[in-house]
Amino acid sequence: MKSGIVLEGGAFRTIYSSGVCDAFLDAALMPDYVIGVSAGIAYGVSYVSRQKRRNLQIICNYANDPRYMGAGNLLGRKNRSYFGLDFAYDRIPNELVPFDYDAFAAYPGQVEAVVTNLESGRAEYLPVPPRDDHFLILRATCALPLLFPIFYLDGMPCLDGGCSDAIPWQRAFDCGCERIVAVLTRERSYVRGEEKLEKLIDRKYRKWPNFLDTMHRRADDYNESRRKLFEAEKSGRAMILAPRSTADFSRTERDLEKIRALWQNGYFDGRAAAPAVRGFWAGR
Repeated sequence: MKSGIVLEGGAFRTIYSSGVCDAFLDAALMPDYVIGVSAGIAYGVSYVSRQKRRNLQIICNYANDPRYMGAGNLLGRKNRSYFGLDFAYDRIPNELVPFDYDAFAAYPGQVEAVVTNLESGRAEYLPVPPRDDHFLILRATCALPLLFPIFYLDGMPCLDGGCSDAIPWQRAFDCGCERIVAVLTRERSYVRGEEKLEKLIDRKYRKWPNFLDTMHRRADDYNESRRKLFEAEKSGRAMILAPRSTADFSRTERDLEKIRALWQNGYFDGRAAAPAVRGFWAGR
């Protein structure tokens, strides 16, 4: 029975997912297939490489470091992102908090990231290369509109995968997973509202009308996707883990106490769920 884990994005809210994954590592739980969106997969690769608490270390060390995150990075001619791209995706994994490329490459399963194709407005599901020391696909999947530049992957203009498929649970089933664990970064009761920056997005990306159509439907599509995911949970095909509350937690949160608390929420949820997940993935 092929098992899968689906990791929603949400910038720093994804530290909840890291807590869940760290608990799964402590319980020696690893599925056959991993897919994530934005920070979900950017953090998720540390789960695949079995580097417990690596994401917590990175965020606690660098959340308040302007080289990592801050408006000043938007002014950099070669950066044009709220995040320091080379610092976050090159210096940290290759020098400061080393990523274990060998362990990642040894994973026998499949790892995919979601990006949004600006030309079609649709989600693209791309394998995460085992030895990309510049993490180009991870940069693209995290590329929030207005806060990141556009990334071109083999000529395809791409932004954050969450624009088109924020919780890619259906992709996991389409890839042969029979039972999935979906780790959300919003509480179960959450309902996405309309995009507050819609006019700015319409102006910035007017060259790509299909992408704008996707953005205009984004809230409705997201809420419908969650509704169907909860139905899959009721039918026994999915298990869902979600934080108790993210009401006071910013996606660019700088309060380390809040960050550690949300990670701990995820860790304790993952630890409590681990026995059931083991049986669920085994088909019992």
